[in-house]
Amino acid sequence: MIEIENKLQQAVRLLAESFHPERIILFGSWARGTADYHSDVDLLVVCHLQGPRRKLMVAMDRSLRGLGFARDIVVMSPEEFERDRHIPGTLARPAWREGKILYEKES
Repeated sequence: MIEIENKLQQAVRLLAESFHPERIILFGSWARGTADYHSDVDLLVVCHLQGPRRKLMVAMDRSLRGLGFARDIVVMSPEEFERDRHIPGTLARPAWREGKILYEKES
């Protein structure tokens, strides 16, 4: 458990330094405390989109190579996150309700 927390801190630092997001939120089983050895880490990165979303998600994932944990990275713009966090059935809603904010840009 401590090992994944250290790796998460490294991941957050790398993502923040390289991509300058507004927020990084841990959601899913790791945020709920129900993760096991086989669980991947779900990260929602809230940032301004410049170019294709998929390309940005792939670049973020590649920047974390070598950290040694399975992950899913989802990218949303701040506007999408603010809109969707109140809508049942969207990815933003559980991230907002049960997620853990790992990084938030200083205003």
